Amino acid sequence: MTPFTCMTAIAAPLIRDNIDTDAIIPSREMKTVGKTGLKDGLFAGWRYLAIGNRDPMPDFILNQPGYSDAKFLLSGANFGCGSSREHAAWALAEYGFRAIVAPSFNPIFHGNCIRNGIVPVTLAIDDIMKLADAMPAPIHISLEEMQVVGADGTALPFHLPKEARRALLLGLDPIGQTLLEIDCIKAFLAKDALSRPWIYSN
Repeated sequence: MTPFTCMTAIAAPLIRDNIDTDAIIPSREMKTVGKTGLKDGLFAGWRYLAIGNRDPMPDFILNQPGYSDAKFLLSGANFGCGSSREHAAWALAEYGFRAIVAPSFNPIFHGNCIRNGIVPVTLAIDDIMKLADAMPAPIHISLEEMQVVGADGTALPFHLPKEARRALLLGLDPIGQTLLEIDCIKAFLAKDALSRPWIYSN
């Protein structure tokens, strides 16, 4: 996955609580088991005028002028609730979103974001509303400095667990993170084979 260090970009304000994974990618749009072919189905129930067509809903934020190149999404609480479908994170990533800023996330979705190179930024709703009020204007998100800098220059710190931050900075999925420890794994296996040789016999 693509590493994330810092980025300055437009943030699309979609300030609703409890945006679930079926709203992010409706089940009827899940026609693949891969990570691609999903971006057109992102927010399909809100983004298009009717099921089955691609005529844009004029009022939806991603269809409005100034937000076509948005790389960040501002949202309400409990973003990514509902089913555990990873397609939701895949669709957001394929569309081009690199960070979601919300007061809280569903824990499974939070993990899916990290595994797919999307930074889940947790900020207080008052701070998110201030960012939204200044849109469309670029904001800066730095994973190195762990802060969001609004259009007015205000810096808002956020927190991510150490391992999640490292995975996003290096662009590593769980397999990639495990391979970073390959020397330790080999050393353990060599030591373990001496103490428990029957485990390794064919």
